[in-house]
Amino acid sequence: MKRPTILVVNDDGIYGPGLRPLVAAMRRVGRVTVVVPDQERSADSHSLTLHKPLRIRSVSPDFYILNGSPADCARFGILGILKERVDLVVSGINHGYNLGEDVIYSGTVAAALEGTLLDKPAVAFSQGIGSNERASFAPAAQFARKLSTLVLRHGLPSGVCLNVNVPPVPGNRLRGVAVASLGKRLYGKKITGRTDPRGQEYFWLAGKQVAGIATPGTDVAAIEEDRISVTPLRVDISDEPAMHLLRKWRL
Repeated sequence: MKRPTILVVNDDGIYGPGLRPLVAAMRRVGRVTVVVPDQERSADSHSLTLHKPLRIRSVSPDFYILNGSPADCARFGILGILKERVDLVVSGINHGYNLGEDVIYSGTVAAALEGTLLDKPAVAFSQGIGSNERASFAPAAQFARKLSTLVLRHGLPSGVCLNVNVPPVPGNRLRGVAVASLGKRLYGKKITGRTDPRGQEYFWLAGKQVAGIATPGTDVAAIEEDRISVTPLRVDISDEPAMHLLRKWRL
């Protein structure tokens, strides 16, 4: 029986701590090809590189780095390296959650969505950091293996990928899996300005995370309960109720 072909991508780059645990888990499921950015590309969202050439470099058999975004990596892997012979796209394991509106900014999620746009089943995996920067990725990798096997067996609806978040706790402390909607993440809105040694201003946009709203049934709530969250995400983000409202405006 032919083993499935799995494309592994991420946004943390070749040195992302969750990459190798994920690759090891996927090699127990199928034949793995890895295409990742040549540097950290977190929060790149779904950007594509259109105005400069892309350069791909092989660092070992079936393992490549690309000077592009996470979405570039997924697209290049599917269309360029594997010539569309891809059974599953797996993105991650991201070093940090992608909950709630994080999915709008996340390169990890965008790489999975790019696979979905190219008609390949895709899953994004992220793990919280918590207070221990060295938390083991083993529970997340183990669940990635299980879920990937199920996706290969059952498939996913057209235009849908899965976003998975795993709390940074030992496997024996996980309290199960929740199929959940997106929750709400709250971040500080402050823009920090500073001055460099030459007297020029520069700024940091990233605000400090303040809290999350753990509404029951959401991914934020699942994580607070030490459960793995699985959230289906659609490529089609249009809003039917709002469309109905706008039609009444007599535009």
